[in-house]
Amino acid sequence: MGILQELLKDIPVPKMAKVNVKFDDKMIDDLSAALKEKLQQEQITKTVQPGMEIAIAVGSRGLDRLVELTAVTVQFLKDLGAKPFIVPSMGSHGGATAEGQREVLAHLGVTEESAGCEIRSSMEVVKISELPNGLPVYVDKYASEADGIVVINRVKPHTAFRGPVESGIMKMISIGLGKQKGAEACHQMGFKYMAENVPAMAKIIMEKTPFLFGVATVENAFDKVAIVEALTQEEIVEKEPGLQTQAKALLPKLFFDQLDVLVIDEIGKNISGDGMDPNITGRYPTPYASGGPDVNKMVVLDVTHQSEGNANGVGTADFTTKRLLDKMDLEGTYANGLTSTVVAPTKIATTLPNDKQAIQAAVKTCNILDFRNVKLVRIKNTLKLSEIEVSEPLLDYITNHPNMELGSELYEFPFDEDGNLF
Repeated sequence: MGILQELLKDIPVPKMAKVNVKFDDKMIDDLSAALKEKLQQEQITKTVQPGMEIAIAVGSRGLDRLVELTAVTVQFLKDLGAKPFIVPSMGSHGGATAEGQREVLAHLGVTEESAGCEIRSSMEVVKISELPNGLPVYVDKYASEADGIVVINRVKPHTAFRGPVESGIMKMISIGLGKQKGAEACHQMGFKYMAENVPAMAKIIMEKTPFLFGVATVENAFDKVAIVEALTQEEIVEKEPGLQTQAKALLPKLFFDQLDVLVIDEIGKNISGDGMDPNITGRYPTPYASGGPDVNKMVVLDVTHQSEGNANGVGTADFTTKRLLDKMDLEGTYANGLTSTVVAPTKIATTLPNDKQAIQAAVKTCNILDFRNVKLVRIKNTLKLSEIEVSEPLLDYITNHPNMELGSELYEFPFDEDGNLF
């Protein structure tokens, strides 16, 4: 028996119970009708003149009903006599190539056929200004030459910084429209200053380009559109902070202040840019964001097939498995850190041979006197939180919580003969 097995052989794994978690599930059923109504407001329609060539910025995130949002916006502009086209607006995503960014849009379902207009993809940008601190401000060349610019994006909390404006329309303008060079410039000073640099860059771009309006959504805890708005340049500055507040209120969460161990079955770029959403786990890649539970030890067991080996986020955990490590594409993972300048999440967590030992290691090191009293929660990933599993010491808390109810009796962790969960 090896030294690790010897150290872990007597560490108990707790019995678990299923728990059903309730979140606000309000959503917009007829999104097309709701968006059309917002777009028909006079302050929006008067920004569009017949014959205008209008660039629509569409990003790389999997927004709920992105294809529908894009198609409705394109048709609205066409109905007013404009000539819309799409520019991929996703910083350095898609391998920072024109064709790669076109492919990212296609993967999300946004094609020339689905949108009803041309897609013009290029990594070429023009520098239009500088911030007072010297940071250059870039804009996609096609967008800079258009008669108007429209941006579509979801408003949500960022995973690495806090401010009145985080992820949303202004970030799409400053980083998305700036392509690889814009993303690099905005990240250059680090996340400490992102809350200042994102809106500052966005305001300059809106002032110095023919920016028309933004289409903003806020999603509920189940990633369905709960709010949709069409906002003029002035309204974006005025109203985006309020949408950010609403997005935070609707965010799914783990309703625990403190946990000894959090076990996450899978991470991946298809789940979060950070592999797992730090707003859920309470583990952030920078010191400039906060919120969520205080987790003593965190375990990540696997990486999704869709992530193609990009295990960004595994370094935020304390323990992982050989299975994840064997699937990890080091180059792809490390490239993530080089672009964002945040490299802690791309480190490799302490790696154990199987799921059971990874969980035992977390229990052993979670700094409690009696391991049988471990407060442990297991989730599939940070997108799926309506059903979780909890250990026995948390059952009384669950029984008395308005958002949670017990879904099963206690049972043993289902390990196979190799010590992995099934």
